Amino acid sequence: METLLFVYGTLKRGYSNHAHLAGQTYVGPARTVPGFTLYDLGGYPGIVADPADRVGVGGEVWRVDSAALAALDQFEGVHEGLYRREPLRLAPPYDAEQVEAYVSALPVLGRPHVGADWIEPRR
Repeated sequence: METLLFVYGTLKRGYSNHAHLAGQTYVGPARTVPGFTLYDLGGYPGIVADPADRVGVGGEVWRVDSAALAALDQFEGVHEGLYRREPLRLAPPYDAEQVEAYVSALPVLGRPHVGADWIEPRR
């Protein structure tokens, strides 16, 4: 079984953790519907709901198989409570698709607000 996955941070093409998507299929660029924003959680982003947001968050959609999804759940710390994988509404052309994303399960109060697009800091 394959899952459409929205990635918005270090898993994107050209970013530090993109290798975790090796062998999976890039579908295309995407943006969430308005109502989401990014925070810096310490060198990597976390997406959270934000009713005041008017632009959404930019990222990519990937088609991932069940083995890759299980490995990504482990990498993203789903079982440790760092992220939750859940459905996320995207803007067209993905608005009719079931797409999941890793949503921050950590509090963002006091964290730097990033906004709509994650640009990975240079190392």
